[in-house]
Amino acid sequence: MQRIFEDFLAAADAAVGLIASEQVAARWGEASALAGFTVGGLAAHLGWQVQSADLALGAPRPGPGAAVTGLLEHYARAAWVGAEPDAAVNVGIRDAGEERARAGAGQQAQLTRAAREECAAVLGSPGFEPETVIAMPWIEGRAMSARDVLTTRLMELVVHGDDLAVSLGVATPQYPGSAFETVNDLLVRVSAARHGSLAVLRALSRAERAPASIAAF
Repeated sequence: MQRIFEDFLAAADAAVGLIASEQVAARWGEASALAGFTVGGLAAHLGWQVQSADLALGAPRPGPGAAVTGLLEHYARAAWVGAEPDAAVNVGIRDAGEERARAGAGQQAQLTRAAREECAAVLGSPGFEPETVIAMPWIEGRAMSARDVLTTRLMELVVHGDDLAVSLGVATPQYPGSAFETVNDLLVRVSAARHGSLAVLRALSRAERAPASIAAF
């Protein structure tokens, strides 16, 4: 199985473990470490990253000649990138997570676990490759390579897995080193697109000349 497939499934397993934990169930309605999200809303948002991957992998394949969106173009077109926390697009994301959280911890864990298994079946099927073009049904008209779709989901799983672990006061899951490499590479590339390569260079190598922020999002 390809490395991006393995890393995504490992991160999905970590998400299931967090969502199904006693700590999450006990603190479902409490505020999380991510402003505007309850623990339950954040857990549901984490689970959605696996569930949305399942939707993409299970959707009808785009027809021949479909326009394929690249990874950086995907983020360049995302309204939430660089938006303030109280911007409508970010409020909508949090509201969607809180709405999904209404189903409860047990249901969210079950949905995420089932989605993970469905993803594993597709990713392990003969002929399915990282460059296979798939749709992103939650974004009308968006088609990307499986590698890039899973990279977007992996980033969300790793970042929000850390958010949820911090919210609970537990250790952040130990994701594979290659998963961190993929996520960090993506964040650097998005950051450079937003702030410029020189700003990223200085932030990573020269503290005395580092800009105030090179946040990717």
